[in-house]
Amino acid sequence: MEAAGVNVLGMGLLVTVLPFALKATPMAAVSWMLWPLGLLLLVGGAGLLFVARKKRALSVPISALDGESDVIRQDQTPAKRSPKGTSSAVAASTPARPAEVPAAAEPEGRPDRWSPAVFDMIEWRRFEAVVEALFKQAGFETKSQSHGADGGVDIWLYSRNQPGAPVSLVQCKHWQGKKVGVDKIRELRGVMAAQNVKRGQFATTSTFTADAMAFASENGVNLLSVDKLLQLIASRTPEQQAELLTVALEGEYWRPTCVNCGVKMVDRVPRNGGAPFWGCPSFPKCKTTLPMRSA
Repeated sequence: MEAAGVNVLGMGLLVTVLPFALKATPMAAVSWMLWPLGLLLLVGGAGLLFVARKKRALSVPISALDGESDVIRQDQTPAKRSPKGTSSAVAASTPARPAEVPAAAEPEGRPDRWSPAVFDMIEWRRFEAVVEALFKQAGFETKSQSHGADGGVDIWLYSRNQPGAPVSLVQCKHWQGKKVGVDKIRELRGVMAAQNVKRGQFATTSTFTADAMAFASENGVNLLSVDKLLQLIASRTPEQQAELLTVALEGEYWRPTCVNCGVKMVDRVPRNGGAPFWGCPSFPKCKTTLPMRSA
């Protein structure tokens, strides 16, 4: 079907451009009569290619684990950097030696363009990498702190003319279904004051409360909600957008990274029964866990 789509598309392109090529010849009038047919062939060929691509995407094998998307996504709420960020429900049901389960597979239907769904699929570390790449494309030098204590800052931005002094600080929150409150913006503002930096950026896969927006406007903090981030990405060239998507989907982009150890977490289930969850492979040295997000 894909080959047929290419052929039809090629015929449509030929018939469509023919009138312009023959405009100074006696065949020009005839070629213009065929021009609508060329448009129909173009549309038909594009449709065949679209259907062929969809069929090929659906042919990807689904994980033998259980085939449901709720075991391959994580819920990053509340804030990922708190050492007390372990879900109380998961922690209460987790025995001293949780059992590992078969590794969760890549989500079905790998994205080939930017949309809100991309931010839903990727884990928090991939989100931070995308935000950092966006600022690099804007001409900033960057320094990231990917895990552990960071004073409320994930990315430090530097001007290429003044590489030694940060010009802005960036905080990232990969949250779903929960608005970022004014307390998080105040924390960033406090770090800005301590570092004598006048500008800050707060990026999230969610949105902001009204109080957070008002405080940010008065204190030099630029808010980047999921919609604003998608607008920025759309303003980039196609090549830059593809580069950002490659950064987002690097490696096991759906599997969360341990906020304390900086390594990919593993699939676990409580030995006494219960829902699967993400756990740090360094257990029992590191007891960080995250619930697997529901579909």
